[in-house]
Amino acid sequence: MTSRFLEALRERVLFFDGGMGTQLQVRELSAADFGGKRWEGCNDYLSLTRPDVVEAVHTAYFEAGADCVETNSFQASRVRLEEWLKLARYAHYGW
Repeated sequence: MTSRFLEALRERVLFFDGGMGTQLQVRELSAADFGGKRWEGCNDYLSLTRPDVVEAVHTAYFEAGADCVETNSFQASRVRLEEWLKLARYAHYGW
């Protein structure tokens, strides 16, 4: 964690973003937004196919007063992403 984050945490309660999935659903995205019918509903993949949408959700949370936003990673494990027809190659681990 960065020292700036820790400093802010010592000073006040920090607010995190809200539900990513619900914010994506209200945008009524099409199969094309997900990269095709086979990936429709795989919200993690939107980070590659529609990063502008993911960024818009994060921006909206910051504008609403959030201090932190989390990633768009609902199912980001190799096993789960493999169920989405060979997306496991996009899951990277730091250990």
